[in-house]
Amino acid sequence: MVAVAILAAGRGTRMKSDLPKVLHSLGGRSLVQRVLDSVAVLNPERRLVIVGYGSEKVRASLADEPGLEFVEQTEQLGTGHAVQQLIPHLEGYDGDLLVLNGDVPLLRSETLSNLLKIHQASGNAATILTAHLPEPKGYGRVFCDGNNIVTQIVEERDCTAAQKQNRRINAGVYCFKWSALAAALPQLSADNDQQEYYLTDTVHFLKPVMAVDVSDFQEILGINDRKQLATAYDILQTRVKDRWMAAGVTFIDPDSVTVDDEVILEPDVVIEPQTHLRGKTLIRTGSRIGPGSLVENSQIGENVTVLFSVISDSVVQAGTRVGPYAHLRGHAEVGQNCRIGNFVELKNTVTGDRTNVSHLSYLGDATVGSRVNVGAGTITANYDGVNKHRTVIGDRTKTGSNCVLVAPLTLGENVTVAAGSVVTEDVESNALVIARARQVVKPGWQMQPKDTAGQ
Repeated sequence: MVAVAILAAGRGTRMKSDLPKVLHSLGGRSLVQRVLDSVAVLNPERRLVIVGYGSEKVRASLADEPGLEFVEQTEQLGTGHAVQQLIPHLEGYDGDLLVLNGDVPLLRSETLSNLLKIHQASGNAATILTAHLPEPKGYGRVFCDGNNIVTQIVEERDCTAAQKQNRRINAGVYCFKWSALAAALPQLSADNDQQEYYLTDTVHFLKPVMAVDVSDFQEILGINDRKQLATAYDILQTRVKDRWMAAGVTFIDPDSVTVDDEVILEPDVVIEPQTHLRGKTLIRTGSRIGPGSLVENSQIGENVTVLFSVISDSVVQAGTRVGPYAHLRGHAEVGQNCRIGNFVELKNTVTGDRTNVSHLSYLGDATVGSRVNVGAGTITANYDGVNKHRTVIGDRTKTGSNCVLVAPLTLGENVTVAAGSVVTEDVESNALVIARARQVVKPGWQMQPKDTAGQ
């Protein structure tokens, strides 16, 4: 059995923010959410989050996590004090406890699985994750014997000059036999420089304690300020893009591209420079995205091209061309082999296959059939000042340039709308509609000069 406790009570003053540190976003997910996601593979029996500063915000952000337990730390008196708050909540529990920090978001699930496996196989009272850093400043140092049994952990602020030469650091990730830890926690003292209760001091009361080195020290990097947050994002991006390139995706200029780790890319996708992929996005094989495009929470079919455009919460089917400078949003759905061209916006609009909206148009709250041709400057006037209304356009209908379709409105199949028309009434199939003022021409007419006599 294993339970997981995540330390998430601190404010994070160096972030210079009213938002609790663990709620800052990294690649589309909060720091604490990433930590929770990393332990899912362990199938923990219980998951406890220790909250303090901004606890209501932390609770609200994790409200969708089933079975998550929250433990209040009303005063932040150190990591040992935080874990002491678990004692009444874990009364009678006889398994292992994995303790993680809510501001260490880059840990791989494989690393935690290995830590737990070694802990249980060795029968340790405690097993801690360690790393050898090229520059260990800011981290507590871990001292071990030849069998990786921990003899001492010293916080950096309490280290002597000689102890600071040790590059093996404490990653702040621990696996304890809970019954042994519960007995040790009341013995902690705050007799140190910070007058805090350190969880690391439990090594004096637990035997044996083993160190397990992580192979990639970047996994254990914590987030204390905005610079470190940016560094973590760079690391995350390198991981994500390396994984997709190994899977057959081409990034023309990887350094200029960002990809959330929830994004799914199929082989033979090409991502052009200055393109950003966000959220739960799927891009299927043969598609070319960018340059200069943003796709978020959207599904892109096979062999689609998206050029200098923004697509949010939408679906684009195979063979369609989007852009340049198009905007699809609000659950737009575009059929196969369509053309959504220059300066076109679709909002909550569905189009059939082989429909073209080539330039300078806005279709909002519309259902558009197949093989429709929407002329330049066609607008659906979907809002009456109070409510939104829908426009329905049948198959093979054509609108001329500069038309306004005033919703609610239905145009049948094979309708032709003359250029410059403002259509306010439904039109049956197989019709031509002309809805504009008759042109008036007065031959020989000239404006009479203004009488300036007497001036």
